[in-house]
Amino acid sequence: MKKFDIRKIRFRKVTVDQIDDRMLLINLYVTQALTLIIGLIWILLQHRNPLKLLKFPEGYTYLYWGVGLAAAVVIVDLLISRWIPEEASDDGGVNERLFKNRPIWHIIVISFIVSVCEEMLFRGALQFAFGPYWTSIIFAAIHVRYLKHWIPTGLVFSISYALGWIYMETGTLWAPIIAHFAIDLIMGLIIRYRRED
Repeated sequence: MKKFDIRKIRFRKVTVDQIDDRMLLINLYVTQALTLIIGLIWILLQHRNPLKLLKFPEGYTYLYWGVGLAAAVVIVDLLISRWIPEEASDDGGVNERLFKNRPIWHIIVISFIVSVCEEMLFRGALQFAFGPYWTSIIFAAIHVRYLKHWIPTGLVFSISYALGWIYMETGTLWAPIIAHFAIDLIMGLIIRYRRED
């Protein structure tokens, strides 16, 4: 039996075009699982109960905040994309590859998983420790594919700050989860059904 040598592991940078669809999805789901695990551990280290963060509040105010923020973000994004050249908001083709040929049910699943995992870490754990401003800086930095261009980086920071703000206003993690889910779902569907010029 061959002995495993960790020194023989090599890392290389690849573009989204160099990986197949299966590997893209594996990458997405593994990173989201890690995001959730880190968020849960961080919340537990803060001596807080993650299940209490996911308790549904009474009333529907959080729903209005979430849907309202999502609508505002989508409108702003559509307006920006109308006047800003495509290369100024290029994410390297990741979103296109992720959503373009995906069935609707899978776009819904991806949007839900990403919203729950990322909001548990960023709003549930990091915002409690660092506040909305620094959490938004970290959130923007984690979305590495946008960092080449200032417009999408600014948008990601602003969206993150708004998610943190509605979390503080409503007192429930479900408001930013709903907003994040709706934003990703709508933008994914727009990519899925966008006609090529």
